[in-house]
Amino acid sequence: MQLVRALLFALIFYPGTLLFVLLGIVAGAIGTAPMLRVVYGWAHFHHWLAHDLFGIRTEIEGAIPPGPYLIAVKHQSMFETIEMLLFARVPIIVLKRELADLPLFGRLTRRYGVIPVDREAGAKALRQMLAEAKAAKATGRPVIIYPEGTRVAPGTSPPLRAGFAGLYRALGLPVVPVALDSGRLFPRGLLKRSGTIHFKVGEVIPAGLKREEVEARVHAAINALEGSTP
Repeated sequence: MQLVRALLFALIFYPGTLLFVLLGIVAGAIGTAPMLRVVYGWAHFHHWLAHDLFGIRTEIEGAIPPGPYLIAVKHQSMFETIEMLLFARVPIIVLKRELADLPLFGRLTRRYGVIPVDREAGAKALRQMLAEAKAAKATGRPVIIYPEGTRVAPGTSPPLRAGFAGLYRALGLPVVPVALDSGRLFPRGLLKRSGTIHFKVGEVIPAGLKREEVEARVHAAINALEGSTP
């Protein structure tokens, strides 16, 4: 049954995503508001499929405050990369450049607002990310970053990538850390499990801290659920 549900998800979600992308590109030619409605329609579409096909529910402890913040999120699966659109308020998203360069999808993500990062390009990529981040700050929107840099398995807590500290310093924004446990139910690959995915919004971490302190506080906060749920 799990396999059947997984195949149904793939057969519905990916063609549906293509349709939303095409609608979003057309809507973007009309204006920002119509394009945002399409993007958030896609996020709700994904949420509905995860709930109705896999029996996945979400619980969020705390709330992301409105306004410009740097939102640092644990990354265990594709699930939170879409679900965070529903928790934050029109966030600009730091994501790997390969996604921003995809035909059609990449065009829509750039129109929506992203900060593409080439994780293999070193200092040059970091400088470009910081320049785009400063432009993003001027919009007054929050910025989401997955500071561990890539998807990690449940129970693991690697150190934060250098890009987080650079972004924190360049933006001068407080940090809202978000812990989660999505990898238990929504791992890489086809098969998913039913249950509840938990999100925990930590205390706001002020701007202007030294690198060692902010990294330690963010690392602890985004890993607050590690080992705490069955």
